[in-house]
Amino acid sequence: MLVLVADLGSISAAARAEHISQPSASRRIKGLEGQLGLELIDRRSRGAELTAHGRMVTDWSRGVVDAADTLVIGARALTTRATDNVSIGASLTVAEYLVPTWLAEFRRRGDWPRVQLRVANSQEVIAALRAREIDLGFIESPHVPSDLRSLPVARDRLVLVVSPQHRLACCRRPLSAHELDKLPLASREGGSGTRETLQRAVGASMSPPAIELHSNTAVKVAVSAGEYAAVLSELTVRQELRDGRLIEVPLAGLDLTRSLHAIWRSGTRIRGSVGDFLALAAHRPHPRNRPSDQE
Repeated sequence: MLVLVADLGSISAAARAEHISQPSASRRIKGLEGQLGLELIDRRSRGAELTAHGRMVTDWSRGVVDAADTLVIGARALTTRATDNVSIGASLTVAEYLVPTWLAEFRRRGDWPRVQLRVANSQEVIAALRAREIDLGFIESPHVPSDLRSLPVARDRLVLVVSPQHRLACCRRPLSAHELDKLPLASREGGSGTRETLQRAVGASMSPPAIELHSNTAVKVAVSAGEYAAVLSELTVRQELRDGRLIEVPLAGLDLTRSLHAIWRSGTRIRGSVGDFLALAAHRPHPRNRPSDQE
């Protein structure tokens, strides 16, 4: 409500946008002021002029509102509906860090609700697509099977991360593939695109990880404890690297960049809402990449 007041210029306009009465809108603002212990709106002025504190809180609120919107949109996509006519599967990293943005944009374009989301690792997404359980998949694996069609939708990079207490946290010298192979690594499970990308970069003789976990969050928790290092998508650790909870250790002689792909069955006509979602996903990271042939 506070954000609407700031954007629309008055409590009455914000109330109309939310289809509630002006007194109800005023009570919501007063309730927020009571919770925060701050005066957010200068009621001595004409209209609804924000105080200095009100402007600051409004700016902070926008991030909260956007995050809550993403939460609701993502949760709805995980719920099966009879009216859904786009069924997608996404590997964990794509599902956590890219799909919510695509879903929000899809809804803003007036196509909601039409998406059901299945979250799995890359190999499980491929299996679901082949079994015709989903219409469209998004994977991180470096190799797309020859019986499937694909389109790059984003670029990603894997990084080696440790906790600030790890012995390598102060290391400025890039580690070789051999040195990386000797580290006790916390890793995603077999079948994940992250695991497959690392194995292809290091080689078939790569040692098994010290611990195997089934989510990016679990791997990050294990690394934060201090004993393990991990190679994870930059998408998944961007915030932790920014605020210093994890430290990136440089690597030498390893190409850990990869393309994230949309995949679909060969011979399938990608059209309607499925085609719209594919085009949206492909265009957001790379506006020049038009899926010219989607059949």
